[in-house]
Amino acid sequence: MRRRAREAALQVLFQLDVGRLGLEDALASVAAPDWLPEDWALVVTLSEGTQAHLAEIDALIAHVAEHWTIDRMAAVDRNVLRMALFELRHTTTPVRVIINEAVELAKHYSTEESGRFV
Repeated sequence: MRRRAREAALQVLFQLDVGRLGLEDALASVAAPDWLPEDWALVVTLSEGTQAHLAEIDALIAHVAEHWTIDRMAAVDRNVLRMALFELRHTTTPVRVIINEAVELAKHYSTEESGRFV
């Protein structure tokens, strides 16, 4: 279910980035009655936390993304990276898990090349 939570958080971040929805509306769009409390908490933490630290995260991405600007990246890739960086810097989730989940999300929601990019 944690994969599903990350997928939902990615959808929220994508909507905030591209759809220009507010955080509450974006979260409401992925809310469902079958969420386990701990999984919904992860959706909210990843969504709110990534948004709260967006300037810091984007600066980190810009610093290491050779030949790419944030706005040139595919929206899915950009938001997968943002969420992964938030999780790496602000949670206790093991690094290996975060990286694996980010790569899998990129491959599933973007392209095979995106998995390598991430």
